[in-house]
Amino acid sequence: MSEPLALSSPVGPGRSRALPAWTRHARAWVLPLALLALLELLARTRYANSDALAPPSQALQALAGALTDGSLLSATGFTLSAAALGLLLGSAIGAALGAVLGQSRRAAAVGFISIELLRPVPSVALIPLAMLVFGFGAAMEISVVAFATLWPVLVLVQAAVRQVEPQWLEVAAALQLSPAQRLRNIVLPAVLPRLFVALRLGSAVALVVAVTVEIAANPNGMGYALMMAQQSLQPALMLGWLGWIALVGVAINHGTLRAQRALARRMGEPAVAG
Repeated sequence: MSEPLALSSPVGPGRSRALPAWTRHARAWVLPLALLALLELLARTRYANSDALAPPSQALQALAGALTDGSLLSATGFTLSAAALGLLLGSAIGAALGAVLGQSRRAAAVGFISIELLRPVPSVALIPLAMLVFGFGAAMEISVVAFATLWPVLVLVQAAVRQVEPQWLEVAAALQLSPAQRLRNIVLPAVLPRLFVALRLGSAVALVVAVTVEIAANPNGMGYALMMAQQSLQPALMLGWLGWIALVGVAINHGTLRAQRALARRMGEPAVAG
């Protein structure tokens, strides 16, 4: 008599049970921690006397010293405030222009050449001009960050406005809504998820450009502190600042991603991937 057939697993062949959230997060840290351990080993053995490489443990100690003397918080505050103000200014201009160009084919045709000429210009190429206009300081950095963040917001908002359902625009025309009412009641709710994606991309660009400006020209912020550590031959402090900038970038991305997911749930959109 044949053996009874075994019941199939509810998980199914080739599939694994869903892992707890803490397990997935722990696995994500395996590779970074392994790389840090390898760097620690190399810096204490083969590159023990290097002027460019320091053990991560010493970088952490140097960063703790910067926190103690207040330079860490002041430099971080300057960079984040300049990046946030530049992002706010660039996003406001980009969203306004994107809404206008998305609703008007004629305006898009008129502004096409100007946008295509300005958009590929590297933001760091504007540093000399910004220095002539604003001098050193926050205003110069904010202007360069605003230029860099304007374009992704403009392009995404313009594309989102053009994809608004034509039936909704027909309803707006039937109700004889003014352009401002149509923008507020029809267009803005439709493009809000895409606008938040643009802001998330812009926040990453803002931090990168702000640190780059500080490395190249502005004697303030995290980028300037990184350069000063390098010029004073302090590799531990230099690597500490580099790691801190990376952590700040991760925190910004995580925060904007959580806000985007919350907005998507509120509006009934599909979950946003990380």
